[in-house]
Amino acid sequence: MKSRKEIRKMADMVKVYLYGKEYEVPASLTIMEAFEYAGYQLVRGCGCRNGFCGACATIYRLKGQVELHGCLACSTQVEDGMCVATLPFFPLEKKIYDITEIKPTEQIMMQLYPEIYKCIGCNACTKACTQQLNVMQYIAHAQRGEFEKCAELSFDCVMCGVCSSRCPAGISHPQVALLARRLTGKYIRPEAEHLTKRVKEIEDGECKALIEAIMAKPLEEIKEMYNNREIEK
Repeated sequence: MKSRKEIRKMADMVKVYLYGKEYEVPASLTIMEAFEYAGYQLVRGCGCRNGFCGACATIYRLKGQVELHGCLACSTQVEDGMCVATLPFFPLEKKIYDITEIKPTEQIMMQLYPEIYKCIGCNACTKACTQQLNVMQYIAHAQRGEFEKCAELSFDCVMCGVCSSRCPAGISHPQVALLARRLTGKYIRPEAEHLTKRVKEIEDGECKALIEAIMAKPLEEIKEMYNNREIEK
């Protein structure tokens, strides 16, 4: 294993500022890797490390610029002069409801998330989105009770909360979108009969042996099975 001194000689180095402190790190690293290279032990704000879970939400500003950027630390490469602060948790407003007792009406958004009607159209949420989603547009669909459209536009949301951290109206965009997707799946989209059947089979224990057999396989074989699975169009 190469020493840090040897790595520094071999790699192009950049200066970054992690929580305000200057470090010199290899230019090839992601922000998350830069933290670890600098000696930080990450116990929060690090999950899948592949850009899917949203745990490593990060805010950064580049030297000489005033604009703030949002990203995921695990999938964003460092840049010279980058000033970084992580956002491992943002206190979104999560309403409690029973999906079997609510209906996909415009009134349900008014009852649970009335703050969406305070949106001033600044588009700060869209600019901050780590997944490049049109956040302001899916909130507009939620305002009008167009839940299926809201669900479709927000489908790739990882619920990192960066959009909400920039919102002057205090909207919890990921939770609004999650409600829209739940309403869409429960009431609007046609039921996937094969999925309902499979869930019942799992609940009845019919798939236990198959699941145990898959869990016993080597990781590489499981990956191969997943990558070559039949995908319903």
